[in-house]
Amino acid sequence: MDKKVNYEKIERSAKSRDALRKAVIYALLAVWAIIVLFPFYWMVLTSVKSYGAYNAEAVPTFYTLSPTLENYKEAFTAVPLARYFLNTLIFTVVTTSIMMIVTVFAAFAFARLQFYGKNIAFIALLSLMMIPTELVLITNYVTITNLDLRNTFAGLILPSVASVFYIYLLKENFAQVPDELYYAAKVDNTSDMKYLFKVLLPICRPTLVTIAILKIIECWNSYLWPRLVADKETHYLVSNGIQVIRESGFGRENIPAMMAAVVAISLPLIALFLIFRKKIMTGVARGGMKG
Repeated sequence: MDKKVNYEKIERSAKSRDALRKAVIYALLAVWAIIVLFPFYWMVLTSVKSYGAYNAEAVPTFYTLSPTLENYKEAFTAVPLARYFLNTLIFTVVTTSIMMIVTVFAAFAFARLQFYGKNIAFIALLSLMMIPTELVLITNYVTITNLDLRNTFAGLILPSVASVFYIYLLKENFAQVPDELYYAAKVDNTSDMKYLFKVLLPICRPTLVTIAILKIIECWNSYLWPRLVADKETHYLVSNGIQVIRESGFGRENIPAMMAAVVAISLPLIALFLIFRKKIMTGVARGGMKG
């Protein structure tokens, strides 16, 4: 009986410690979530405050009793924000599409095909990740300028159609597929291209979705390269548009409208991440495992 009582006490004590540990973890996560999400809440709150109400606040308030969408209308009319959205959409879709084609074929070649110098070529490719981004930007800028591709979509897109990291990620994912499937496909006289499209790509779909989403986010947030090669408003992206708004008198004087523009630009990426967050986590996890 004493042993049973002691066992119950130990079990209750263990459950209490576990409950306390979970409570502390969740409390810390809640505090961290508030810290991370507060800037976005403040941005959205400011965007729905009227210009007069915002300027009349001696001390900023954490709520508003009279929200308005007038700032969003002004953000799209004061500057050609819709054009920036269209330019960014074209840049993102075309760049991501070409990059996916390059990544798939390069990863397949390194993962499944046998050719002379494959390992050396792959090591050389990985070594490119150690080159500082600034050096690549300088080289790309000189090349694009010499080709007279500044202020063109080709100049914006071409330097971004290949990614060593995404090739490595997908190559590792392809390598996880059992070799027996490839040999069986060869016995059935299946071509490499048919094996790629009928077997590998369906199996590795989560990683493909992850790469596509990460590239879309990268293109949408791209700032430095578009800033270098596009100095005409006809080819500005949303990142450059925000800079134009901030530097203009409109952005400095009408902070609520400025925040409305930032919210409008951020919403597509937030929605994309919320919809595909599980696929992103799954794809990254699968790409990082071996065997």
